[in-house]
Amino acid sequence: MLKAFFEENPKLALAFSGGVDSAYLLYAAVSFGADVKAYYVKTPFQPEFEYADALRLANQLGAEMVTIHLDVLSDDAITENPKNRCYFCKKRIFNAILEQAKADGYSLIIDGTNASDDAADRPGMAALKELEVRSPLRECGLTKEEIRKLSKDAGLFTHDKPAYACLATRIPTGTPITAEKLAITEQNECFLRSLGFQDFRIRFTGTSAKLQVSQQELPLLLENRETILKKLKNDYTEVLLDLEVR
Repeated sequence: MLKAFFEENPKLALAFSGGVDSAYLLYAAVSFGADVKAYYVKTPFQPEFEYADALRLANQLGAEMVTIHLDVLSDDAITENPKNRCYFCKKRIFNAILEQAKADGYSLIIDGTNASDDAADRPGMAALKELEVRSPLRECGLTKEEIRKLSKDAGLFTHDKPAYACLATRIPTGTPITAEKLAITEQNECFLRSLGFQDFRIRFTGTSAKLQVSQQELPLLLENRETILKKLKNDYTEVLLDLEVR
């Protein structure tokens, strides 16, 4: 079905994050001969490793990637961090892509939303609908699990990449988002990643850090307990563990 989509829409711009879904979508577009250009919107909400992954994947596929720098922290509707923050953020991001893509001669924008994504839990999807962004993976009924398998078969290094939500999600709704909070989060998550953690989050709870790690990585957490406490307590008053995360 993806082949039919690209046959019907042979020229398009892809909102590209370097994650599992958009990576496979870029691979499929290139494989099926589409004229596709990938657009990565770089904001303070994305850590550097995501940008590096996007560049690496685009280079491996021989696809052109355009980087758009966007100051989302200048928008009060985003930094005030309401429940529907994602709606305002997605609208800013995709309007930036639409503007640049139009200037480059592309009128159709696609993204990596898949059939497993719950629209009721994703305010940003309303913005995509308003802007007429199409989601081929969702339209073709491809789930996250299927996309991972197809990505593995295609030899994409992203096939087992953990799902990643932007850094803004680490700050509780209603708490203002600042560059400082984002930088602290990125630095400390980068530190945990250097210890071997892959599927985890560090969330702000007031001035505390709440660690969320997968059950498989709990032994690694206990093994590095003192090292983690020493590092994180430079930026947080206390370090807590969320035992409800599976």
